[in-house]
Amino acid sequence: MPHPLARELGNLIERGRDRQLRLAVTGLSRAGKTAFLTSLVHQLRHAGLEAHLDLLPAARDDRLLGASRVAQGDLGVPRFPYDQALAALDDTPPRWPEPTRGISELRLVIRYRPAKRGLLSSEIRELTLDLFDYPGEWLLDLPLLDHDYLSWSEAQNHRLHDGDTRQALFAEWRRAVAELAPDDEADEAQLAAIAERYAAGLRAAREAGFADLQPGRFLLPGDLDGAPVLQFFPLPGLATSQRKTLEALPENSVYRTLAARYAHYRQHIVKPFYQQHFRRFDRQIVLVDVLGALNAGPERFEDLSRALGTLMQSFAYGKRSLVSRLFSPRIDRLAIAATKADHVTPDQHGQLVSLLEALLAEPLKDLRFADVPVRAMSLASIRATRSREVEQRGKRTPALAGTTLDGDEVLLFPGEVPPRLPDPGFWARQGFDFHAFRPLPRDAGALPHIRLDAALDWLIGDKLQ
Repeated sequence: MPHPLARELGNLIERGRDRQLRLAVTGLSRAGKTAFLTSLVHQLRHAGLEAHLDLLPAARDDRLLGASRVAQGDLGVPRFPYDQALAALDDTPPRWPEPTRGISELRLVIRYRPAKRGLLSSEIRELTLDLFDYPGEWLLDLPLLDHDYLSWSEAQNHRLHDGDTRQALFAEWRRAVAELAPDDEADEAQLAAIAERYAAGLRAAREAGFADLQPGRFLLPGDLDGAPVLQFFPLPGLATSQRKTLEALPENSVYRTLAARYAHYRQHIVKPFYQQHFRRFDRQIVLVDVLGALNAGPERFEDLSRALGTLMQSFAYGKRSLVSRLFSPRIDRLAIAATKADHVTPDQHGQLVSLLEALLAEPLKDLRFADVPVRAMSLASIRATRSREVEQRGKRTPALAGTTLDGDEVLLFPGEVPPRLPDPGFWARQGFDFHAFRPLPRDAGALPHIRLDAALDWLIGDKLQ
């Protein structure tokens, strides 16, 4: 086993030769990160064989020889469960892979022939592609780095009053926290019980389709389950104007205890996660379940917009030279993808991209002003439906054929996707009906997809020239 310093030196040399790329696959809950990574690996493994990658020039020109999984750089990080995910898709009936519950990593070595004008080059090159997957819930904690406990508590209380549904989901926590005063002496058992009610509210909100939820580790605590660092919550009625009074309270008061736990969480959980992982990425794809939010209604849709806007502010983007890649890494190419494009008819795909761009209008302006290469797209990492046409009153209209998660074979038209942010009239009509489908059987070929090859071209295509 190579020494960690030797391994890191090897990585630096390969990055200096521009033959190593670190790609982060990120997104909020239910955006399809596991399906995306599984399909990406599968398509590259089957390049030149069963995979359909016509939108990736290296594959289209028969220069892409394939990919092999090798030992990853950080042996302390769990390996992405590719084999288990593929087994789920090959099951009878096929089923979606289990979502990731923590950080995972996978390293591919891609072999290709470089482009050569007029002739097919006999030279073979290799690109090392490191893939990183993170629970979407953890991403939502990055903005905590800009808040102390008081400002975070004030912001969360505003958020928890936003909309009738969200307030109802946190009703139990509200009743319990109402018994507390900032200057009370902290009772460990009481704080743990109230923190669990707050976490239960977060879990219920996630199940109801909300995305902007903090702290994210409360949803997927992992080995921190039950630890005091996860036993905090916002206190109602706080304002920044009270700062001096609150900070003068005894150390064992409710306010000071919760503030200390928040500070520990931010310093020892969130900050290292950001510094050790996100700041090392070269490129990133952010996956967004636009259709799920659209189907859930205006409250959830607006919540998704806020969550994405906050999330996009947490990353550093910018062009860089090979020297700056080694010593000041920043993400230099970004893809933002609306997933599950196969859940609407093909004539709606363009409008799905337009809606995604409208959702991210302000972050996209900032990125383009900074001259960061960014592309919005729609894709289906693994197809779950087939396109059909039905005839009604002499007119042929597009439709989808698929199998629901309950096993019902359906033929339907889900509705039109608005090309811009929905107005009140759209929500009043409720003209969109999103269904969840099983993945299509793979048969003997590669996993069926929509425009995954376009995403590959944008994310790694320039490195395969």
